[in-house]
Amino acid sequence: MNKKQAVIIGTLLVLIVCAGVLATKLNSPLYVNGVDSGKTNSAVSFNNSDKKNNQSQFFDETKLTRDQKNATTLQTLKTLIDDKNVSKENRDEAAKQYTQLAMNTNYESKIETTLKAKGYEDVICSIEDNKARIIVKGKDKLTDKDTREIKNVVLGIAKIQEVEITTKQ
Repeated sequence: MNKKQAVIIGTLLVLIVCAGVLATKLNSPLYVNGVDSGKTNSAVSFNNSDKKNNQSQFFDETKLTRDQKNATTLQTLKTLIDDKNVSKENRDEAAKQYTQLAMNTNYESKIETTLKAKGYEDVICSIEDNKARIIVKGKDKLTDKDTREIKNVVLGIAKIQEVEITTKQ
């Protein structure tokens, strides 16, 4: 088995685990005994007519997609770091990227938790380069006080000044 096959197998394992976590989190198995669970709205149904559930589903699916992408990228970088056939410069660059992605993932989680603790119903945080994108669940447009509060949380945790904030109903 070569390195490429190992990376593919590792990636598939990560995706299987994420699907299991999502199924458990939504408290409905994807399949039971090879048969759909019998509900008209399965855990991964995109045609759910319940608007409130669709809103929650957007946040859950976005977080799951982000976490899967991060896990795959971290696994690929870890493989590069551990490969002795890769040049020292490339391994150092991969280690730097690995550390940055791991820190950003930690910051995203802390920012989401802090904002939820401040009363926001649901939050998605995405950090790329030196920019943070925040999606807040809410019906109304955010006030200047809310915007300042979110920016202060991001600045306090991740030391990022450029923050893009949007609301999603």
